[in-house]
Amino acid sequence: MFFVDKYRVDVISLERYDFNDSSDINSLCDQMVNVSFVISVCRSNDSISLVAELARISQVPTIQVDLNYWSLPLNFNGTSVPTISSPSYTTMVLSTLVFQNVITDIFADLNITPNSTVLYDNMYPPDFTAWRDAFSVLPGIRFVPMETTVLRMRAQITQLRMASINSLILVAKTENVERFTLEAADFIEQRVFNTYVLTKDITAFKCDSCESAFMFWLRPFPVGKLMEIRDLDDYLFRNEIGLELDYSINGWDSLNVAFYMNVMGYAFETIRTMNATFDVLPTFTCQTGPSEPNITTTVRDIILNDPAHEYGNYTEAGLNMFFQDVEVRIYKIDRDRDHEDALFNKEVGVWSPISKLSVMYGTLQVDVRNLNIFRVVTLIQPPFVQRTGDPDTPYEGYCIDLINMIQVEVNFTYTIYEVEDGSFGTMDDNGNWNGLIGALVSGSADIALAPLSVMAERENDVDFTVPYYDLVGTTILMKKADVEYSLFKFMKVLEWPVWLCIVAAYLFTSILLWIFDRFSPYSFTNNKERYQNDIEKRQFSLKECLWFCMTSLTPQGGGEAPKNISGRLVAATWWLFGFIIIASYTANLAAFLTVSRLEQPISSLDDLAKQYKIEYAPIKGSASETYFRRMAEIEETFYNMWKEMSLNESMSPRDRAKLAVWDYPVSDKFTNMWRYMQESKLPVNMDTAVDRVLNSVDGFAFIGDATEIKYAALTNCNLQQVGTEFSRKPYAIAVQSGHILKDKISSAILMLLNERRLETLKEKWWTDNPNKVSCPDSSDESDGISIQNIGGVFIVILAGIALSIVTLAFEYYYYKRKARKAAEKEQEELEMKQSQQVVPNGFHTNGVKQDAPKLTNGTKTNGNTFRRTKRSNSVSAYENTAFQY
Repeated sequence: MFFVDKYRVDVISLERYDFNDSSDINSLCDQMVNVSFVISVCRSNDSISLVAELARISQVPTIQVDLNYWSLPLNFNGTSVPTISSPSYTTMVLSTLVFQNVITDIFADLNITPNSTVLYDNMYPPDFTAWRDAFSVLPGIRFVPMETTVLRMRAQITQLRMASINSLILVAKTENVERFTLEAADFIEQRVFNTYVLTKDITAFKCDSCESAFMFWLRPFPVGKLMEIRDLDDYLFRNEIGLELDYSINGWDSLNVAFYMNVMGYAFETIRTMNATFDVLPTFTCQTGPSEPNITTTVRDIILNDPAHEYGNYTEAGLNMFFQDVEVRIYKIDRDRDHEDALFNKEVGVWSPISKLSVMYGTLQVDVRNLNIFRVVTLIQPPFVQRTGDPDTPYEGYCIDLINMIQVEVNFTYTIYEVEDGSFGTMDDNGNWNGLIGALVSGSADIALAPLSVMAERENDVDFTVPYYDLVGTTILMKKADVEYSLFKFMKVLEWPVWLCIVAAYLFTSILLWIFDRFSPYSFTNNKERYQNDIEKRQFSLKECLWFCMTSLTPQGGGEAPKNISGRLVAATWWLFGFIIIASYTANLAAFLTVSRLEQPISSLDDLAKQYKIEYAPIKGSASETYFRRMAEIEETFYNMWKEMSLNESMSPRDRAKLAVWDYPVSDKFTNMWRYMQESKLPVNMDTAVDRVLNSVDGFAFIGDATEIKYAALTNCNLQQVGTEFSRKPYAIAVQSGHILKDKISSAILMLLNERRLETLKEKWWTDNPNKVSCPDSSDESDGISIQNIGGVFIVILAGIALSIVTLAFEYYYYKRKARKAAEKEQEELEMKQSQQVVPNGFHTNGVKQDAPKLTNGTKTNGNTFRRTKRSNSVSAYENTAFQY
């Protein structure tokens, strides 16, 4: 169900088939109808060979889980392990069996003596004995079942003491080891037993009641950033499958569960790849072979492309044979009844199948009580911890400066590393921690240095120093509303169709005024004599009509109205239209320029809870996630308690009515929020969260520590903090429970606080942070309209001035040219006049005297008309073209 939901597969069926060594290939073939993948957990060699042959014949992608004892090969070139040549057949070694190889490699370093006793419980199933083969290298080894009840365990411990057992190897669950340690405290304090714990239980040794303990603790450690077990556990809880089946993933099952999740994941990925390759998923039968031959997708390719998983990468030991590079951490636990304030649980070495043993302090037998070197675990969260890129000083920040100041005062040496999964730490249903807290509880680190909130759950398993930072709450990070700055934003108040309609109305009204003035008998154009005594004599030509309609929309006014009533009706209608348009535009312009800047749909956590459009979630593994998870659980618990009280028949009907849950329901705010967060998918780190805030299509709100959000907004002007802080908690340094440095570090922090040196650090990494960006003040934006939005008006003025200058130049050139042409024409006429011979009165050009005709304006002589004209230079002349008699 988990993988069907993860891979979004519509239909898939899972069938189980049991067979024995006497079965043959034909009986298996009968079961291979419409099969697309095979996972085999056969143990006998005959059955394994049968499955391998079936895979070769049918070409069905097959994973064979190797459940037999497997010793690590000396090389990985395929020569030291048997291989299967069929590409459809792949072997994966059970990770628990790989883990058992640690005892073979390091028993000499641990000084485990011969004739040792292995005390084991029911951590492994009774029928699974392959883990015992790893101890075959120890001569004289004997296996004794561990008693788990108190009285029988005490009796067993006494028997072991009488048998003079020196090396005692506990292959058991953590809870049974803790019980054994508590009951054998006297013998352990006297160093009667040299105790070694080899467990696949990932639950760390706590046992607050164990006053004396001295042992080596070997356990697998999840090193990948993937949290596959947590994902499956959340899926079981979210879908209430765990409640229905009464099942939870125990700490001693985690390694096996993770391995089978990897197997199932590779199976689904192979099927998904084949789905993408073929239109119809191939199915197989032994008789006909695959429906689509020559399938290129192999499980080997899938594994090589995705080797990384929670408990280590998968490595190919031979052709089509893979094992997981399980990392085993070795801890030395040292508790002394006389030093209750100095409890030691220290990692002294790391083993893996490929890298072998790596010792941290020279030898595994180091005296951890005399070590002055401490491991500091941290995670990246600027400005508290951030990378520098310098291998000598890889980290810097507020916390790094703080630990350096403390180091000077306390005088110790430290090494620092990043936590593998990059989380602060959350606890699962079995009490197992991951992240920073998990590193402290397991013993991988002595100090957790980060902006770590002090929480009651964490204080149960680790110790906190005095706070070094103010109370920090949880708040919301969102993307700032995109304010669109446009020089011509005032044009966007009305949509383009509206602008076009306004222009069309303007042109239509102007033309209509001109037509009415032209044809109306009462207009000025047609009644000039009637209005000759008026001061204003405005003739509504087409140009005047256009000007009248334009100026009517401005405070200047349109000027004198038309004389005719029809024209005045048109003008009045235009004035009413203009009034409405101007009023609407003015009102909407103010709102348009301010609302877009001030609009913020989310302003608090309640606003987030009331909507479902914008997704929101905290970082996975953070204190914020724990807060919402716990609040949802508390609401569920209170609801159940209230419901039980309201249905309690021992109460009177009146009292039950007062508690009726259907009338007075318990709030389910956080229950709904937590469900929606899970549906929204929690981001794995801060970078992912910020990326979703900035790039999510429908919007994303990140809920986290106020310092995280403050720094994100400090370094990115597109981000903003929304709402007030809630669930405020201080930051402190965490150490292992009972660690000797707790009081010393607390004293150093108090001294730094009194000297106000921590205020200097805050000033350095917040106010003077080099990554701080200068953002426009949002309060300035709300004071008035910015030039970015109204600047287009000035461009309109400049464009108008430029157009007027061009028009002036055109006018000047046009009238200058017109005057020049008029002067040239006058000059030509003058020259023509001078070139003509003037005829005297009574004389003809041939010297014959005649009586000159008497000319008057408009008089015709022999059909010729003579006119007297007045020139522009006031010179009178007669114009004629010919004299005809």
